[in-house]
Formats: sequence, C-alpha cells, structure tokens
Amino acid sequence: MKSFPIILTLTALGAASALAQVDQLVGENTTKISEHVWAIMGFPNIAIVVGSRATLVVDTGLGPKNGATAARVAAKLAPNNHKLFLTTTHFHPEHAAGEPGFPPSTILIRNTVQQQEMEKHGQEMIDMFSKDSPNKELLAGVVLRQPDVTFDQEARIDLGGVTARMIWFGEAHTKGDELTFVEPDRTLISGDVVQNRTIPMIFGDGGTPSTWLAVVDKVAGLNAAHVLPDHSAPGDGSLVAAERNLISEIRTRGLALKRKGMSADDAGKEVSAGLKTLHPDWPNTNATGFVKSVYAERQ
Repeated sequence: MKSFPIILTLTALGAASALAQVDQLVGENTTKISEHVWAIMGFPNIAIVVGSRATLVVDTGLGPKNGATAARVAAKLAPNNHKLFLTTTHFHPEHAAGEPGFPPSTILIRNTVQQQEMEKHGQEMIDMFSKDSPNKELLAGVVLRQPDVTFDQEARIDLGGVTARMIWFGEAHTKGDELTFVEPDRTLISGDVVQNRTIPMIFGDGGTPSTWLAVVDKVAGLNAAHVLPDHSAPGDGSLVAAERNLISEIRTRGLALKRKGMSADDAGKEVSAGLKTLHPDWPNTNATGFVKSVYAERQ
C-alpha cells in the first residue's frame, strides 16, 4: 500500500492521539433530532433514521464494540424493523471501523469516492489509530468489508414513511464526504462538512477551501431545518450559512495575508487570533491548518 504523504501522516497521528484523550465508548442514550431522526451523542455523533419498515444508521463509532452498541440502539428504537442499513460520512476509523459490530445482514452503502479512499488508506488509518491505547483494543482485529451498494452522486432509501438521501456533493474535509438528507424531516446529517462552532480542517489530500465552499453552496440548496454534525452540537438550518461564512472568512483573510508576503505560519496565528476575538466562547479557534490549505491552493 502506498504511504501517506508525511503531512497527512502527522495529521493522522495527531488525530489519533487526540482521540485517545476522549471517551471513545458510545452509550445507549439518544437525543431526538427530528420526527424520524435520533442521535447517540458521542465521538462521533451517530445518527439513526427510523422508518416504518427499515432503519438507517449513519456512522459506527470507533471499532466493533461501538458498532454493536449503535446497532443495538437502532433495534430498540424500531424493534419491528428487520432491515438495517448502514452508511458512513467518511472513511476515518471513528466513523467507519465499527462496521464489524453490526449484524451480518446489515446492508452497507457508501459513495464511490469514499470507498476509494477506504481502499487506499482505510487500513493504514486503523493502524495509525491503533498505536494509542485504548484505540488499540477497540480496533483489534478489524477487517474492512466491501459495501453492498456503492453510488456516484446520490442514493435514496425508502425506509417507510421517510426517505434517506445519501449524497456526494464533492470534496471538503475528505474527498468522499457523504451527507444524508432525511425527508420529510428536512434533517441534514452533515459529517464534517457542516459543523457547529468548529474550525474546518482539510484532512491530508482531501478537498480545498474552494471545493469545500462549493459543497456548502450545494448543501444550502437542500434548505435543511435541522443539522446533526458529527463532532459538535446539533442545530438548525442556520448552521449551513454559518459554515459558509466561516470558511469564506478564513479563506479571504488568508489570501490577503498571502498577497502581503506573510508566511503561512504567521498568517495562521493572525487569523486564529482574530477568530478568538470574534468567538471567545468557542472551544478552539486555531485555524492554522486551514490557513495552510488556503496558501497551498492554486488560485
């Protein structure tokens, strides 16, 4: 398998180390997001979409133990549903490596670009995350299987009285970021594409600031009423515009500093300081990584 570029490797190891500092085990308590959508709030948030005939789970948690918990909660929410679907927002282990904990009959669906990333880097990511305990125990013996269904742009599932639209709009946090839009709830399960009071981060060879903005512009067309991100609190549809404004603000400021000849590191510090002033209550306003992505993008 071809190795990651060194910058991607360091980013991944940093993410794995950070993950080791939080509680990776998800519980069985749920939060109702909309009429047909519940969430297990954790790292990441796991969405469960319940129809009258079938259930869809979005994301798995880190490793089979978490995946089994998510499947168990889904069964409790809809005990009469005998068909279970699973999809993932992107290929990172805390979102996808819990799949082996789901029942063997679970139908796994994933967009083609995300699956390509999984095949190229999935096992390598698991190996990186496994360097830290307790990640190592949670990921022990994980074998990634092929999805039952892949799609290019969009796949729809009629769960019975509710439709889940799985959508690939383009590259953002990763190349294969997948969104799920639930109708008639107008609930967006947004992965890393739209977050709440969270600085964006382009992972390795994922998208660019420009492609991320283009994706968010398409997301705006869905007119979501509810948004469930994967690493921050749920909110209403205004999170979509807020995400676009944040990315645009960082990109515009970064480009202005680049034109002045400032180094990417210094520009990152200046932009981060400005964000801290604007958003003093945010848990983190370090935009250095995203500013470096702005500097690296061809204009």
